[in-house]
Amino acid sequence: MVTIVPIETPTLGDRTYLAHDGQVALVVDPQRDIDRVLEVAAAAGVRITHVFETHIHNDYVTGGLALAKVTGAEYHVNADDDVAYERVPVSDGDVVDVSEGLRIRVIATPGHTYTHLSYSLEADGELVGIFSGGSLLFGSTGRPDLLGPDHTHALVHLQYASAHRLAAELPDQAQVLPTHGFGSFCSATQSEATASTIGQEKRTNPALTQAEQDYTSELLDALDAWPAYYAHMGPTNLAGPGAADLSVPGLADAGAVRARLEAGEWVVDLRTRTAFAAGFVPGTFNFGIDGQFATYLGWLIPWGSPVTLLGETPEQVAEAQRELVRIGIDRPAAAATGTPHDWTDRPLETLERATFADLAQVRHHRRVAILDVRRAGEWRESHIDGAVNIPIHELLGRVAEVPAGEVWVHCAAGYRASIVSSMLAARGMHVVPVDDSYAEQAAASGLPLVTAPATAV
Repeated sequence: MVTIVPIETPTLGDRTYLAHDGQVALVVDPQRDIDRVLEVAAAAGVRITHVFETHIHNDYVTGGLALAKVTGAEYHVNADDDVAYERVPVSDGDVVDVSEGLRIRVIATPGHTYTHLSYSLEADGELVGIFSGGSLLFGSTGRPDLLGPDHTHALVHLQYASAHRLAAELPDQAQVLPTHGFGSFCSATQSEATASTIGQEKRTNPALTQAEQDYTSELLDALDAWPAYYAHMGPTNLAGPGAADLSVPGLADAGAVRARLEAGEWVVDLRTRTAFAAGFVPGTFNFGIDGQFATYLGWLIPWGSPVTLLGETPEQVAEAQRELVRIGIDRPAAAATGTPHDWTDRPLETLERATFADLAQVRHHRRVAILDVRRAGEWRESHIDGAVNIPIHELLGRVAEVPAGEVWVHCAAGYRASIVSSMLAARGMHVVPVDDSYAEQAAASGLPLVTAPATAV
C-alpha cells in the first residue's frame, strides 16, 4: 500500500509530493525549504531514499539537491539536462525500484521544457498515479513559452503529444499528480480542481478533447506575461542550489531603516493593505504577506537589490524570508518588527482606501484618473471605460505614463493596487487604492465597462 502526501506551496501555486510505503519514501519536485519535507517524513516515520525532478524548474529554486545530500537519497534528474552536479541520470523507459513494493517508471513528456519527464508510480504491481510535473495538469497543461518565442511553437505541439501519450499509456483510474496548476504562472490556464484522474482528464482537458490545432491556438491565445524572476530560476537550478538559510536576519532600527530608504534600497512593509493604508513609513512599499508576496516582489524588484523586511511580528518576517528563498532571494539585508512608529522618527503617511462605488460617485464631482494595473488578458476581457492600463509588472518602466493629478488605482481584488499605490506614493503622487472586487462590484457600481465580445460557439 502506498500513501501519497502533497506538500502545498499555495503562494507559488505548486505542489511537492512525498510517497511512501510505511518504511521508505520518494519525493518529487521539492521546494527549496526542505525542512517541510523532512517534517512530513519524520511524522510518517519513513526514510527518504529517492528524489525525482520532473524538469529544470522555471518558477522556483529546487530543494532536490539539498534534500538528497541531507538524506543520502538518490537524486534523479534527466540525463539530457546539463547540470553542474552529480545526479543519477534517468531517461525515457527507465525503471527505478524504490522499495520492494514501490516502483517508478520514467516517461518522457516534453512540452513545458524539452527535457521534461513524468514518473508513473506502481505500488505492489498496480499503477496508482503519474507525477506529471508541468505536463498534464488539472484541466490544462504547463505553458510552452517559458524558453522564449523561438521555442514556443515546437513546445506547444510536443505538449499536446505528451498529454496524449500519458492518456494512452495510463489506466483511467490513475491519479494525476501535477507540480503546477494551483495558481502557478507555469500553468497555461487555471483550474479550481484539487484532484483528478487520467479518466477525468480524458473527458475535460482541452489537450485531450480538442483537435491539435484548436488546442494549440487557444492555449497560445490565452498566454500572458510571467514573472521576471523566472529568468534566474533555470540557471540557478542547473548550477545546483544549496540549502536555504532561514536564520534570523540582522535587525534594523529606525535610523537604519531611514538610511536604507535614503540609499534607494527596497524597504518592504509586510502588513495587510488595510494596516498599511492606516499608517506607513514614507518611501516603503507594501507587499503584504497575506497575498502572492514572493511572486510580485520577485517580479518587480531589480534582481540583486537589497531588501529590508518590516513586519508586525518575527513570525511574519520569517514567513516572508521563507517565501523569498524559494525564488532565490537568499538573505534579506535587514529586518524590523513592531509598528511603523518603531521604524521611523518621522510622521507617518496614510492612504485613503476606496471601493468601486466610491469611484463611481467621485467621477460625478471631480476629474480623477483611473489606473488599472491588471495584466493585459484581464484588461482585454473587461475594463473601465477611460481607464489607463499599466500592468503591475510594467509599472517601474512606465511610471512616466501614469496620469498626473489624483489617481485611483485598481486591480482585481486590491492586493496589486496596494503595491502600486505604495510605489507611486513613494514618488509623491496622490493615489487612492481601490480595495474591492472588480468582478463583483465594478459593473454593479454603475461604472461604464468595456468588455470583450462573446466568443462564438
